[in-house]
Amino acid sequence: MLDCAACARTYRDRWRCACGAPLDFADPPRPDGPPDVDARDGLWAFDEFLPVDREVTLGEGFTPLVDASDWDATFKLEYVFPTGSFKDRGATTTLSRAAELGVDRVVEDSSGNAGAAIATYAARAGIDATVYVPASVKQSKLRAIERAGADVERVEGTRADVTDACIDAVESGEGWYASHAWNPAFFAGTATFAMEVAAQRGWSVPDAIVTPLGHGTLFLGAYRGFRALREAGWTDRMPRLLGAQAAGYAPIVEELHGRAAAAGDNATADGIQIRDPVRKRQILDAIEATDGDAIALDAAAVESALDRLHRGGFYTEPTCAVAPAALDVYRERGVLDADADVVVPLTGSGLKS
Repeated sequence: MLDCAACARTYRDRWRCACGAPLDFADPPRPDGPPDVDARDGLWAFDEFLPVDREVTLGEGFTPLVDASDWDATFKLEYVFPTGSFKDRGATTTLSRAAELGVDRVVEDSSGNAGAAIATYAARAGIDATVYVPASVKQSKLRAIERAGADVERVEGTRADVTDACIDAVESGEGWYASHAWNPAFFAGTATFAMEVAAQRGWSVPDAIVTPLGHGTLFLGAYRGFRALREAGWTDRMPRLLGAQAAGYAPIVEELHGRAAAAGDNATADGIQIRDPVRKRQILDAIEATDGDAIALDAAAVESALDRLHRGGFYTEPTCAVAPAALDVYRERGVLDADADVVVPLTGSGLKS
């Protein structure tokens, strides 16, 4: 069942509550454990925590967790997923949910990575897909969507205009909304990021996680995953969750620190140019619950971090460089101690740049 935290309504299947708030699955079971997790099962090794069955898969999950000594951190290489981004975590659970429900067509809006993931997993499932994208979408990501057989609708205007056009189509009956921002099945998938981190570390939890922060797909997934592990007794604490937003597109930073802290321009990190995240209240609650924070980075900081990543052997796309850039700033500001145990996900492949 799906629950609305705002008004307590419940549904079997719906992409948004009648009151307008996002929905989430009812509290998952708390399995005994931790068991001997088999990495060969990928992220589905944690199926006891997942509210959907494995229906649609490409062997995704258990991405490498590697030492990044030049950053005094550990990087989780989320860019080695089948479609080159962490969005495959949500796509496998979302399309599995669609398959369970007997859906014929899914609809998504995306600046690129989520659209490629949904289109690819829809193809795997034999389900038709339509993806709404900005008119300025990168050709590399557009090709990935089209080659998977999805229909593409290019929309002029802002990223919000793309979402509005997609929602209009969903409400007119075009298809089932496989939204990475709204659909609760997507967040069930991204929660496995935290579970993998803990398992790969022998069920220890880092001091902090630093992630890119747009709609909060990975940020909230990390929060929910670590919370589920703690509540199940598999781990004993939560990491601090530290977000990295693009200057000029930083509503969480503005809420926490004021307009000046969020101001600037960052056209480089196009994947997180979100001015009105659907789950803004949930993101803020996760920050408060974990003694977390969010900061905004300008284009120069991201470009410098991207160059450093590439020279260090991490071939990532620009948006994911906001997290390593933010790690440096958090340390400079004293938010993180120099010896803090930090995990940073590298979220998208440079092959899609």
